[in-house]
Amino acid sequence: MMFINQILAGVVPYMPKNFVWIFSKRYIAGKTIQEAIDTSRKLNKEGAMVTIDLLGEFITELSQAEKNKNVYLDIIETIEKSGIDGNYSLKPTMFGLLLDKDVAYQNIREVVAKAAYHDNFVRIDMEDSQCVDLEIEMFRKLKAEFPKNVGLVLQAYLKRTKDDITNMLNIHNEIVPINYRLCKGIYVEPEKIAYKKYEEINSHFLEDLEYMFQKGIYPAIATHDKFLVEGAYKLIEKYKVPKNRFEFQMLYGVTPHLRKSIIEKGHRIRIYVPFGEQWFAYSTRRLKENPAMAMEIVKALFVRG
Repeated sequence: MMFINQILAGVVPYMPKNFVWIFSKRYIAGKTIQEAIDTSRKLNKEGAMVTIDLLGEFITELSQAEKNKNVYLDIIETIEKSGIDGNYSLKPTMFGLLLDKDVAYQNIREVVAKAAYHDNFVRIDMEDSQCVDLEIEMFRKLKAEFPKNVGLVLQAYLKRTKDDITNMLNIHNEIVPINYRLCKGIYVEPEKIAYKKYEEINSHFLEDLEYMFQKGIYPAIATHDKFLVEGAYKLIEKYKVPKNRFEFQMLYGVTPHLRKSIIEKGHRIRIYVPFGEQWFAYSTRRLKENPAMAMEIVKALFVRG
């Protein structure tokens, strides 16, 4: 079955987009900001916070970066007026990181400043290994200027992550704790720099999380893995972590039953709500991460209602 799923995952990106959308709409709020607001409002009513993300990454022209910045500024203005309980996530390559890091920084600084004006928060997503040092450098600069309004993503499967946490302790303090989203990591990286085995990645995820609790860092525990959720519960109890000093995070449309169970335990949870016209690239990347999803697309093509 796994082999069949891998074949299907390779074929699906070449299917008509309308077919793929039948499946993808379960994991994407929609193509417009109003659809993102509607989805976010529903999640708020269920007891979850959200983080809004405009889909797109790895642009090829700086003119695209300027456009993306302006769209994000409009998104923040619209979301703030809507009363949604949520913040924002963005990918630096969408703002020109690999074309001109200084231009990317200025673009993203404007977005963070806009969120800060509304006393809100922007999460800088971590991308593949070529971006890690650049994104940490950017985060350091933004954190110095907007200490309450910016956070970073760290990936447990990278062998450098524990050292990165240690090296950034000099910008952490108890009054305004540093805020990380800790996830497993999705990009295909060489074994030299990344752990590959499931058990190994999970072990380092919990090791990194425990270190964050020990240092008083605010972790956003981003996982759909029940084993890691249970492991996080044990660490929260071990270190008597107050419920306002961490949160869980999940992707929209993934493991809703686990999400519900976390809410029922009284924990804070934030759902990543992606939207936009670049949904197709996001969907095909999800397929590479989890080829089993390909079978669901094929089923959707033949099942109505």
